[in-house]
Amino acid sequence: MDHTPSRLFAMIQAGLRDEVLRSNTPWFCVACYYCSVRCPQEVPITDLMYALKRLSVHQGLCEQVDGRDFVRSFVSTVERHGRSFELGLATRYYFTRRVLRLLRLAPTGLGMLRKGRVGLRPESIRDVKGLRAILRRARALSGAA
Repeated sequence: MDHTPSRLFAMIQAGLRDEVLRSNTPWFCVACYYCSVRCPQEVPITDLMYALKRLSVHQGLCEQVDGRDFVRSFVSTVERHGRSFELGLATRYYFTRRVLRLLRLAPTGLGMLRKGRVGLRPESIRDVKGLRAILRRARALSGAA
């Protein structure tokens, strides 16, 4: 993401419309609602990201982003643990695709670690095997490989 969601919302308040709508941040949202659930201010972040994507496309300000690769990394993480693991997701994605950008984001990541916003190790759900069975069945029903 080129901006954190909170920075993006500050940009909205500052009237930086075109910069917000050109941002890749909404496109990296995987619509899991995890951030909305964790937000202490109860901001519907995922819904706002959807709205920003729609506005960006409608206004012709959408730029090409590699969100598809990010979503694949996210899905792989969820299939492995049954939930998101932000640190693993970010490092996996950036180590394999954008190493230089990872270095630029390191201070933000370290700050999140210090404040306890992300963990060093993933937490898995109790029945990961059951989740994987459900996902395999869903893929079979949808015809996806």
